[in-house]
Amino acid sequence: MRHACLGLGGITASRIGFGCMGLSGTYGPVGRAEAMAALHAALDAGVDFFDTADVYGGGENERLVGEALRPHRQRVVLATKGGATRDAQGRATNDGSPEYLARACEASLQRLGVDAIDLYYLHRVDPQVPIEDSVGALARLVEQGKVRAIGLSEVGPHTLRRACRVHPVAALQTEYSLACRFVEDEVLPACRELGVSFVAYSPLGRGLLGGSLLDQPALPAGDLRAAIPRFQPGNVEANLRAAQRLRELATRLALAPAQLALGWVLRQRGADFAIPGSRDAGRARANAAATEVVLPAAVLRELDELLADLPISGERHTAAMLARTGL
Repeated sequence: MRHACLGLGGITASRIGFGCMGLSGTYGPVGRAEAMAALHAALDAGVDFFDTADVYGGGENERLVGEALRPHRQRVVLATKGGATRDAQGRATNDGSPEYLARACEASLQRLGVDAIDLYYLHRVDPQVPIEDSVGALARLVEQGKVRAIGLSEVGPHTLRRACRVHPVAALQTEYSLACRFVEDEVLPACRELGVSFVAYSPLGRGLLGGSLLDQPALPAGDLRAAIPRFQPGNVEANLRAAQRLRELATRLALAPAQLALGWVLRQRGADFAIPGSRDAGRARANAAATEVVLPAAVLRELDELLADLPISGERHTAAMLARTGL
């Protein structure tokens, strides 16, 4: 397993991490034993960077991750997030106020069962709160020893620069994959300029690039993807054709489709980490092996040509969720 530094602060983590969101029902039902097995398989395969959030499963995801990883606390990097909330009607909203972030961090510490969080992200920028105030609150958590490093999720270069003037930002997390490359123009260059590590979430395109959607006839009940445009009729058929072509290329290279997609992400300049998730122990182990994948320049060109011929159709998220980002 290959490792890299998170920002300039000295924390080192595996370049392939584990995104834990899908272990709390986001992509359909998952049993607790199955979720625990996937976490332990990733850990055994050399993954030491685990990413959760207080909003995943209404806090249950943090409890699950804490229980699974607490016996291995000294060898793992725990990342969680605060600032994505729900109002009284259950609608998604953002709260980046200092008062809220202090409470949210304390609650995450309790659920995870740890004394300090290695990397604490502002999950979403609150348009009602200056980013300087939110980052200032995160900086105070560092001063108090509750957090080792801070990060931001789904922000643009201007916001990132403002944040870095208040406190060093170790990592910026945003969706990035062969199916979602918008960060290449401005976000990745800004991260390199500022010494901020870039963490690619959904590096498998929410399963599209990993091949799993080719093997199941329909999305399971309660699956978040049913509301996302690129998984809806009119888009998904074309996207599955692209996924099939990726599978064929991966087979020719003696790789799993997910390993091809992850290997591509880690070859991109400025893409320091990728945090795929999986509910399957075997897939978790295969994903971890992607740090050893070497893709020749000819294969990278072939991937670009493939996606140019069969571009991914549909937005990466619902309009409401996109409106909540800082991009």
